[in-house]
Amino acid sequence: MSVLFCPELSLEFRALGKTGEKVPVVGLGTWGIGGGMRSDSSMDEEGVEALRMGLELGMTLIDTAEMYGAGHSEEVVSRVLKSWEKPVFVASKVSPSHFAYDDVLRSAKKSLERLGLKRMDLYQLHWPNPSIPIGETMRAMEKLVKVGLTRHIGVSNFSVEQMIEAQAALSRERIVSNQVEYSLVDRSIESEILPYCQREGLTVIAYSPLGQGKIPRGRGEQFRVLDEIGAEHGKSRNQVALNWVLRKEPVVTIPKAIDKAHVREDSGVVGWNLTGKELERLDKAFPP
Repeated sequence: MSVLFCPELSLEFRALGKTGEKVPVVGLGTWGIGGGMRSDSSMDEEGVEALRMGLELGMTLIDTAEMYGAGHSEEVVSRVLKSWEKPVFVASKVSPSHFAYDDVLRSAKKSLERLGLKRMDLYQLHWPNPSIPIGETMRAMEKLVKVGLTRHIGVSNFSVEQMIEAQAALSRERIVSNQVEYSLVDRSIESEILPYCQREGLTVIAYSPLGQGKIPRGRGEQFRVLDEIGAEHGKSRNQVALNWVLRKEPVVTIPKAIDKAHVREDSGVVGWNLTGKELERLDKAFPP
């Protein structure tokens, strides 16, 4: 898969699965915007401003979920979309408790209502749910594509075996992505999931690319390596860690867009590359 550079936005784009469509390598994650597992509107304005800044910087991939803020995250995203006239790739996720056929359809429609959209670009299964037959769930996902409520189907937190089973349950569509945790401090996908996605042409959407805060807060020799490499490039340790996540195709990442300072920092992870020796140092400091 190719990487395109967009000089006017200073961002890079990679192919979404085998769709021929391109998405920015750095998008906007919305966990924490609109609340955690419950709705919380106290920081809505900060969330709107951060997401708007991200779009202005070219991060035109927004990922959310019905689970985030009990749906309020999607409502915050809708405020940004209403005031933004250019295309945005919008992805959301259905909760595993809603994997029954009718529940999937109902959840998608409710997410679209909260987002203020007629169709989303990517609809993902948030976590596996072995208590509901995957065939029933994927039949509903294909129905959503057929009736025009989503353009693409993705999964999240699925193992290789679960991806294979989910794909086998589809009759017409292809799974285009798997959203999984991936960072220097959590490299577990490198053993099976990442190689599988590379072979099959699935996009890996990396969440928690800063190790759920472990990297910015980290102390000790291994984190000193990040700072030393960052100094060589005039970058922060967070920017080095994010650049490392993107070193392999087909990975894109969605760091949390919780405030404008973080979003601006995230935008500086492209347009430069870690050297082979720097990658070796990081592999030694953060072994898989």
